[in-house]
Amino acid sequence: MFPLQTIGVPYPVAVTSLHQFRVFISVYELGSLTAAAEELGYAQPSISEQVRALEKSLGVSLFRRVGRGVVPTPEAEALRPYAEKTLAAADEARKAVQSIKAFETGTIRFGLFGGARFYGGAGLVADVLDRYPGVRVELIGQSSQEVQEDLRRGRLEAAIIAVSTLRVDGMRLTPIARDELVYVSADPAHLATPVTAHRLSMATLVMSDTSWQADDSSRQLLRAMLRETGRNPPSRIEVEDIETAVELAALGYADTVIPKGAALQLLPRLAPDAGWVSLRPATYDTYAVVHRANATLSPAAKLMIELATRRIQSVAEPLARKIIAPPEDRV
Repeated sequence: MFPLQTIGVPYPVAVTSLHQFRVFISVYELGSLTAAAEELGYAQPSISEQVRALEKSLGVSLFRRVGRGVVPTPEAEALRPYAEKTLAAADEARKAVQSIKAFETGTIRFGLFGGARFYGGAGLVADVLDRYPGVRVELIGQSSQEVQEDLRRGRLEAAIIAVSTLRVDGMRLTPIARDELVYVSADPAHLATPVTAHRLSMATLVMSDTSWQADDSSRQLLRAMLRETGRNPPSRIEVEDIETAVELAALGYADTVIPKGAALQLLPRLAPDAGWVSLRPATYDTYAVVHRANATLSPAAKLMIELATRRIQSVAEPLARKIIAPPEDRV
């Protein structure tokens, strides 16, 4: 391939239109002015005029007549890849602008773990609407397990979930924050010292997220903590939402274990006479960005990841981002 200037084409090239390039490519590929006119939906004289205008702007002849058709000159051969690249770049620019337009007026769907409301769920929606007032926002998920299933089925593009393990088949995880699990009680005697595995195994507890208790990340962490005692977290009462668990703890029916971020928000409002204390050893839920491996994220997904990460890290302890590839991606 020879640069345009080596074949007598002025450089930089005089201003030409994208339409002229489209006409040129059509004539080049079809070998006929008439066929190009039919393909593009113009009269044949209009096609001839556009070719002449392009030749004039470049100072070269691009086609010569052979029978009823035309064949490209060496100058046309040299121009073709540049014209194709120009048209491709213009098409990409159009798509980029259209995607932003659709982004600003479309629906943004993003997955979040069930307790995300304690880390600024309403604030996250406000962050999005402040930037893009025309969008419709859907925050999806009652639990991290539910969100993972939606990701696997393609219902969601990306999410932030709570994980007890940084290995999820077929998914790529990026830890962004962690929050301590704390023991909540209305009995000051239960809060005198950090709660050990032995003490936890003897406690009377109300636990939330009962529908997902087998896979809930907090319960998995507690089960690991209690492994040495040979017992599972001893729940007396099972409920779905953390608010109910905190209210029951405030009434003295049972104690509970919840993330510290939730405790800081809920205790002053729902259980002002209750308090919290750390577990021993300190135990943390990890929050991670997750999406399908090898996925190319849309601008909407990237925006939600950025804004949600900022919100969660303002409440929980930030973690340095480190991408965790799924096992099949690692050599």
